[in-house]
Amino acid sequence: MMSLFRLANLRVTKLRGADWFIVLAAFVLILFGLAAIYSVDLSRGTELFNIKKQLLAIVIAGIFAFFLATSNYKLLRNYSLILYIFGIMILVAVLFFGTTVRGARGWFVFDLVSLQPVEYMKFVLILALASYFSQRARPLFGIRECLESALISFLPIILTLLQPDFGSAIILAGIWFCFALFAGMRFRFIVSLAGIFSALFLFSWEFLFVAYQKARILTFFDPTFDPLGQGYNVSQAMIAIGAGGWLGRGLGFGSQSQLKFLPESQTDFIFAVIAEELGFLGVVLVLGAFALLFLRFAFIVRASRDNFSAFLVIGIACAFFLQILVNIGMNLGLFPVTGIGLPLVSYGGSSVALFLVLLGVIQSVVIHEKRS
Repeated sequence: MMSLFRLANLRVTKLRGADWFIVLAAFVLILFGLAAIYSVDLSRGTELFNIKKQLLAIVIAGIFAFFLATSNYKLLRNYSLILYIFGIMILVAVLFFGTTVRGARGWFVFDLVSLQPVEYMKFVLILALASYFSQRARPLFGIRECLESALISFLPIILTLLQPDFGSAIILAGIWFCFALFAGMRFRFIVSLAGIFSALFLFSWEFLFVAYQKARILTFFDPTFDPLGQGYNVSQAMIAIGAGGWLGRGLGFGSQSQLKFLPESQTDFIFAVIAEELGFLGVVLVLGAFALLFLRFAFIVRASRDNFSAFLVIGIACAFFLQILVNIGMNLGLFPVTGIGLPLVSYGGSSVALFLVLLGVIQSVVIHEKRS
């Protein structure tokens, strides 16, 4: 018993070297997310069921993030292959045994608990690519590195498209592209990739995308294509954002979310809920918290003493950036609606667990860099 107490005390002591600006930013984002989820729960009369589930996921993920933060993150590199293979296995398993949610067969549902394997795969892909590029760092990014790293990413992307979950597949592909850019990918490779992506998109359009996904993409190019269907979501989100003003209508008083005009208000369109109910001030605070995260990420990358640490932090920063870009973009009508949540803000246990775990890994990098 005493040894367990000493071990726990040792881990707590390690937190003295943590980056508390990251903790502050994460706390602000989680707080805004819980406030918005609470507001929507009130309007639906669900006895705050969703916010209770979100709080439980935050607590469990927070404990796991604490464990990672106070452990040696470099040990993850030793298990990257095993974790990657397990990720592929559960992506295959969900295609056969998963539950269909919002048109995608990408969830394992156990009574009150639901898990989305692709969120785990995002973490594993970051780890696998960081391990790969740290071992093969070159002044010039060659065709071999391009093909091998693309192959690591290709299988989970295809399995995700088969669900079909186009939004998550885009995030996985974007993570690989960010890694390749920072590794020094040449311009001609980028042009070639644009051609490959176009061919993959056409193939997905013909054989993988279902009707509602095609409607989302068509609505992106022509908002009047389906004004009462897929176009309705984006229109209501933009109305909510515009109605917020400087200080918002007040928590629980947003017409779009409270009167259920805004679909998926706790997940895809939680940014619109915050904009309407907490106004421009709330939006600035949320974006400011994200900006603080990225500033700290950049500082940690510059202070990293080895390639694995640098690539790992870059991959985590890219995962945050891509999801923020896609989520806010679709709230503003700049991107098609793809079902991507806002990190640490949107409702969803798998998503909030992913990003808290990623921040736990970041803290482990910070602590060990300071100790060394």
